[in-house]
Amino acid sequence: MKRFVAILAVSLAGSLPAVSQSLEDLNIQIHGYATQGFLYTTNNNIFTTSSSNGSPAWTEAVLNVGAQPIPKLRIGVQARYFLLGNFGNAITLDWAQADYKANDKFGVRFGKVKVPTGLFNDIQDIDPSYMWSLLPQSIYPISSRNSVLAEYGGLAYGTLALGTKAGKLEYRGWSGEEVIGEDDGYWVTQREEGLNLPNGLGGISSGAALHWKTPVAGLMAGVSTSHSNDWHAVITAGGGALSGTESLHATYTPSFFAKYEKDKLMVAGEYSKVSGSGAIAFTGLPNDPFVYDIHPWYGMASYKITGKLSAGLYQSQYVSKTGALGPAKYSKDWTASGRYDFNEFLYAKAEQHFIKGTAEGYDITLNPGGLKPNTNLTILKMGVSF
Repeated sequence: MKRFVAILAVSLAGSLPAVSQSLEDLNIQIHGYATQGFLYTTNNNIFTTSSSNGSPAWTEAVLNVGAQPIPKLRIGVQARYFLLGNFGNAITLDWAQADYKANDKFGVRFGKVKVPTGLFNDIQDIDPSYMWSLLPQSIYPISSRNSVLAEYGGLAYGTLALGTKAGKLEYRGWSGEEVIGEDDGYWVTQREEGLNLPNGLGGISSGAALHWKTPVAGLMAGVSTSHSNDWHAVITAGGGALSGTESLHATYTPSFFAKYEKDKLMVAGEYSKVSGSGAIAFTGLPNDPFVYDIHPWYGMASYKITGKLSAGLYQSQYVSKTGALGPAKYSKDWTASGRYDFNEFLYAKAEQHFIKGTAEGYDITLNPGGLKPNTNLTILKMGVSF
């Protein structure tokens, strides 16, 4: 059903009066990019790669096609190939949407629409647009990017002028079906324990976001929140010998964020909270309930040194309030990053992470000797866009 909604949205929009138009009249645009990354860690293997030996197993290619059949309507679709260690190695649908903008105050999108939570969620599929090799993993984990980027449903948006002394207010509101895919990094520990979700886990998710463009030039402050209730999935174990259900209940994820840009400087920060409860119930066995309460945040700054060279720093932290004491309860990541644009199409990124704690990005099977409490991660990345 969800795939049908996305296909129907784009197909119906495309079959409007534009049917008889030429390709030039449709204003078709084709864009994309491809990146190749290399990872090296001093201790633990990370992101299901053999990074302690140096790993080039990080490849991404994105292609999007958009058209404008009538002045207020845009339609588009984006596909992505992604490989990161044992994640991906497949072509997936990032988004497919029809966007009708009546005026500055109101517009609507439907299909598989990007979810605009936080500062970066709805642009994390555009690597050429930001300088970081990895966005702060406490809030934007690379292994969950496919699951959290978009959902099947609709979104309303607009901008309200508050007057010359109060700035502008941008609003977003959305609802639809979201799925945490079976190969998502969220399930790494479960898969290693022999628990599988063949169809992923999902349900209805709704949310809203407000971005206040303040009277102070370059300063934006915002808040977003999403709510997911009573998600269910089929779960199997023992090679299919056991079956049952896994559920999540009342998951709220409020985020507070701000960004300031002036000339060559950018400073930003974000704080979020993810909490809820759930249970695993195999047929004929007692329920296995669980709760989670996670408090991630980051602060970052970047500076454009020359027209081609940029540098930046961020600190990203992730703390599980319900986790057992020890390195697995938290992750603290100090990061220094640089980007060089050779021309408008070709760029390179280099990034150094100093990570304390093991709450993010690690799996046990690729670290059979156990996880060390600290590790350093070096990333080199090349990208080409068009």
